[in-house]
Amino acid sequence: MTVTSMTALMPATAAPARFRHLLAAEWIKIWSLRSTYWVLGAGSLSVIGINANSAYSNADRLSGMPAEPSAPPPGMRGEPLMAFDALHTAFLDPAWQIFMVVACSVGAIAVFGEYTSGLIRTTLTAVPDRRAVILAKAAVVTGVMTVLGAVVATATLLLTQYLLRDHGGVSLADPEALRAVAGSALLAPLCALVGMAIGAVVRHAAGAIVGAILTLLLLPALFQGETYRWVAEIGNAMPLSAWETLSGNHWGEGKYPVTVTEAWVVYAAWAVCAVLVAVEAVRRRDV
Repeated sequence: MTVTSMTALMPATAAPARFRHLLAAEWIKIWSLRSTYWVLGAGSLSVIGINANSAYSNADRLSGMPAEPSAPPPGMRGEPLMAFDALHTAFLDPAWQIFMVVACSVGAIAVFGEYTSGLIRTTLTAVPDRRAVILAKAAVVTGVMTVLGAVVATATLLLTQYLLRDHGGVSLADPEALRAVAGSALLAPLCALVGMAIGAVVRHAAGAIVGAILTLLLLPALFQGETYRWVAEIGNAMPLSAWETLSGNHWGEGKYPVTVTEAWVVYAAWAVCAVLVAVEAVRRRDV
């Protein structure tokens, strides 16, 4: 048998997967998990519901108050009633902290879910380039969570301001409102990427959720106060502090305030570092 005939009988080698094929595969994976629908749906409704309830309660309370700030009643000490901040009602800390954990959980599930099911072995056998796999996963998670964050932030603002329309509600065209919506929308993919990094390192459901809470919520609480500048600066470098600046959800400037530019830099730095950690964790550790 000649070399030519032997070559003709050999099976053709499969072409290497292109990056768009990896994107399609990751898109199918993320939506094939029923937990994705439940977690994203429940998290989104929780954020909108908490903020809407706050707006409704404040609208009901303000309906019985004078339109202008008034002095405290005789015999009572204190400052005059302050003007109501309608924008703050759409971006309450508790609601968006819940959303941060939800987004982080989705990112973590996208990684450790493959390890717990054993699918990661099939994936890496088909595509040995682990970096490409994680980058495709990060791209899909970022796209999904960006759209979801934009929908939730916009819906929350519009609904709360509609409820507060008679008490100084703001519109989406307001620069501060637009920045708050953008910052809250991008908070979702940022936390999802952090979740991917935690999931790649921990590879366990409970451990990933605990890691998300520790990283996103408890660490900022440890670095509060203005006695020492280095403590305040570490706190300012946390995603929660950056989001509070972008959404206007903070009280007073303090000695070491976070500027809007610094807040965007924090967002970008955390996103890049999270992707690098996820890539290196998957590349260096065996399945």
